[in-house]
Amino acid sequence: MTWFKRESSEVESSGEKRVRTEGLWEKCEGCRQIIWKKDLDANLNVCPKCNRHFRLDARSRLALLLDNSEWEETETNLSSTDPLQFVDVKAYRDRLAKAQTEIGFKDAIVNAEGTLDGKPVIISAMEYRFIGGSMGAVVGEAITRAIERAIERRKPLIVVSASGGARMMEGVGSLMQMAKISAGLARLDDSGLPYISVLTDPTTGGVTASYAMLGDLNIAEPGALIGFAGPRVIEQTIRQKLPEGFQRSEFLLEHGMLDAVVHRKEMKGYLSRALGFMAA
Repeated sequence: MTWFKRESSEVESSGEKRVRTEGLWEKCEGCRQIIWKKDLDANLNVCPKCNRHFRLDARSRLALLLDNSEWEETETNLSSTDPLQFVDVKAYRDRLAKAQTEIGFKDAIVNAEGTLDGKPVIISAMEYRFIGGSMGAVVGEAITRAIERAIERRKPLIVVSASGGARMMEGVGSLMQMAKISAGLARLDDSGLPYISVLTDPTTGGVTASYAMLGDLNIAEPGALIGFAGPRVIEQTIRQKLPEGFQRSEFLLEHGMLDAVVHRKEMKGYLSRALGFMAA
C-alpha cells in the first residue's frame, strides 16, 4: 500500500519539482511504519523494523531457494477448462483470463526442478495472487505430477503453500484434489523419498487440511496465518474469544502442529540441512 499520488513523470510545475513516488514505499501492517521499497527488497521482503514477513510471489520464492536463481519450469501448459461454466458476480472463465493476463501464470502453481545448495530437488510453489492461490484441478494435477516426477527421478519434494483453500468455482472437483494429492504423497512415502512442506502466509482451507500438513517435515515462516476456517468464523461458531496469536505459526508450533518456524533469511540453509539429514 502506498500513500502517495501517482505522477506521470518528474516535471517542473510553477517552479517546483514534483517527483514520482508511486511504488517507492510500503507500509508494514505489523509495526505500521513506512519502509523504503528498496530496503524491503534488499531484506527479502521482510520488514527491517519488526521482522514481519511480507508475501512473496512464486517465482521470487523459487529464486530465493534454488541455486543461482536457475531452474526448469514444468507443467506450464495446464489451465482450467471451467467445467461447471460457473458464474457468480463474474464468470469464472473471465476471472481466469484476467488472472492469467495480469500474473503471467496459467494457474496458481509453479513446478520447478533445480538444485538447492547442490542438492537436486523438485519444488511446487503456490501463487497467492492467482485467485487467492486457490486449489483447483490444475493445482492438484500439477502437484501430483511433481510427486510422480520426484518418484521417477528419485528426488526429494518441497511444496511451498500460500492459499485461501479449495477453488469452489470448480465445485467438488476442487475438493477431490485433496485426496488425489494425499494419495500421491503416500506413494512418495512408500518410495522412501523426503517431502518437506513449507507453509507461508496464508495457508488455509483444503490446502491446510491436506498436503500442507502431510510433510515429513512441516515448517512455516514467522507470523503466517495457518488454519482451516478463519478466526472470525470460529469465534462465531464457538461463541468464544480466541487466544492471542491463534492460527499464527508460532501458536501452531507451541501446540505441536508444526516442526519449526524459520525466518526467510534462514530458510534455504534450514532446508539444505534437513534434506542432508533426511537423505542420509
